Order: sequence, then C-alpha cells, then structure tokens
Amino acid sequence: MRRDNQSSLSEFLLLGLPIRPEQQEMFFSVFLGMYLTTVLGNLLIILLIRLDSRLHTPMYFFLSHLALTDISSSSVIAPKMLMNMKTRSQSMSYTGCISQVYFYIFFFDIDSFLLTSMAYDRYVAICHPLHYTAIMSQSLCFLLVTVSWVLSFANALLHTLLLAHLSFCGDNTLPHFFCDLPTLLNLSSSDTSTNELVILTVGGVVIILPFVCILVSYGHIGATILKVPSTKGICKALSTCGSHLSVVSLYYGAIIGLYASPSSSDSNSKDVIVAIFYTLGTPMLNPFIYSLRNRDMKGALGNILSKVYYEVN
Repeated sequence: MRRDNQSSLSEFLLLGLPIRPEQQEMFFSVFLGMYLTTVLGNLLIILLIRLDSRLHTPMYFFLSHLALTDISSSSVIAPKMLMNMKTRSQSMSYTGCISQVYFYIFFFDIDSFLLTSMAYDRYVAICHPLHYTAIMSQSLCFLLVTVSWVLSFANALLHTLLLAHLSFCGDNTLPHFFCDLPTLLNLSSSDTSTNELVILTVGGVVIILPFVCILVSYGHIGATILKVPSTKGICKALSTCGSHLSVVSLYYGAIIGLYASPSSSDSNSKDVIVAIFYTLGTPMLNPFIYSLRNRDMKGALGNILSKVYYEVN
C-alpha cells in the first residue's frame, strides 16, 4: 500500500510491553481489569452527576466531561493493546496508527483544558464566593467546554496532517505498545524538524499554558486562604480542591515524564512503563479520587443505592 508516495508501509509492528512471554496472560488480566475499572468507574461518575440534582453545578459539569474523555482516551489505546497481547500479534495498519495518534492527542488535550476550567471554577468559588453564581454561569461553562473541544480538535488535526505527510520507508518497528507521536517521528525517514517545532510551540500552548493557569489559580487560592488563616478555612479549601489537585498532579506528573524531550531517541522500558501509568493508570484512578475524597459524590452514590434498595424490596 502506498499513500501518494508518502509512505511505502502498510502497517507498523508494535513491540509492546517489556514483559516475558510467560507473563503475557497475567499482565493481560491486569490491564483488562484496569480498563474495565476505568470505563465502569467513569460511567458511574457520569451517571451520578446526571441523576443527582445537587451535583448539577459547574464543577461537576466539568467533571462529567473529564470522565467522558477518560473513558475515550483509554478506549483509544487499551482495546488494541489487549487484542495484540491476546493474539500475540504486533501489527497495526498505517491508517489505524495515524487514527490512534489523532484521537490520543485529541482526548488528552481535552483533559488539559478541562482541568484548567476546573481550576478556574475553584478559584472563583474560594476567592469570589459572593459572585460565584454570576461568574460561573451556565453559558460560561458551556463556552469553556466548547472551546476545549474545538482547540483539542484543531491541535490533534494539525499534528496528524503533518504526520501523514512524512515518509516511512524501511524499518516499521515501533518500540512501544501504541502509536506514540514522538516514537513515529523517530521512525520516519523524512525531515521531522517542522513536526518537532509544532510539538514545542503548539504543545506549549495546549499543555504548558493551561498548567501555568492552574498554578496561578491555586496561587490566588493560597493567598486568599493565608489572608484569614484558620483551621476551618484550610480544611474547607482542601475539601474543595483536594481531589482536583490530586488529578492535576497525576496528569502533569506523567506528561512531564513522557514528553519532557519530544525529540528523544527510541522509547526505553522506563518510558513504556510511564506511558502505561499515564494512558491506563491515571484515567482509572480519577473516579476513585473523586469518589473517595468527595463527600458530595459519596452522598450521591449513597442516595442512588438507597433508592435501588427500596425499589427492590
């Protein structure tokens, strides 16, 4: 298969995870469990927010979209990885690989923007509580989510179009378990300087700028708390922001480990392990963070379970 002489490859070979053949079944079960937990946990969050009117607030509106993108981002990678592990196959078509790159970038960019919107929501709630309802209006929430989806779509499309114009001749082996953009650039026989420049510039806007906005938001939150230091105020702030801070730490901690050097050489075992945590671990942990550390979510779950119990009996 040729794509207008841009690539002579019809497929890529994914080396997968650095595990021994006899360990394949055990790790398959582990990763399948992680994926199912991610899907079911995030679906539960969406269901609780949908059914409990007390959770119809801006924070939980953003959280429901975050849960949806966590399901989607895991579904971009996990099913194909699990199928390859089960069938002992390493192949992935050229079209499938390019599509995976697009959706991978798309959904993880949305996560970045949604976390920023949630940080702004927390900033308004703590620093401007009297004006919270007026500022965080329904129209603003819809606007923030819409902008998140549109910008993520544009960024993913830009990277994918640039990638599709590269030539891949000769070696088609990817030392990874999914089609990662930097790994594909290392494999290309074309000049990838433009792609790397776009990663640094546009990536800075999509990833670094939101991170800076989150830090600024929490800087203002911290300053507001310190103006009137009290144990009650600190506990309230931790209760309000603790779950979000935990998710932000997981998200950006992993992404810094993965993409600190976008033009690095072939991924080694450490990179693959970090990628597993980032692509499967973080989306799985988010529901636990928000359910175990959030009284509203636990209360909503209790109410739903009580209603189900009384209906059954």
